[in-house]
Amino acid sequence: MEQADADAAGTQPGPAVQRNDVRDTPVQPGLVIHGFGPDSGTWLAGLLRSAGNARRALGPERSVEVVVQGLGVRLLRAGIGDQSALDGALSADIHVLACENSMTRAGVQKDELHRGVETVDAAVAHLARRQWENWAYVRL
Repeated sequence: MEQADADAAGTQPGPAVQRNDVRDTPVQPGLVIHGFGPDSGTWLAGLLRSAGNARRALGPERSVEVVVQGLGVRLLRAGIGDQSALDGALSADIHVLACENSMTRAGVQKDELHRGVETVDAAVAHLARRQWENWAYVRL
């Protein structure tokens, strides 16, 4: 909105409200953890454990997201691997996000994902958006 339009409307322009494109609610910058890993082993459990440690250290006022890219998205399917690690992360208000491009490559459908796992269209685009919104970025 131009300054003249703002004055005519009786409002002053302010900083843009940042939107979380996953949930579309106003948020302050948080932490986004990028996981690009294999579809086997204890990789995902370790990633989610690190996210939990960050959640406890940063407190509830900061959002924590884990974006999974690559064949590791297979580990986000319901009934696969250590479901307690996923349940623990989700119950700690950690948003676990699967890359839809990786899901296509790995042959994973949205309805196969563990309850509570969300998706993003492209991990790289989501990570760029978060950095433009001043989120901290860590790759594990």
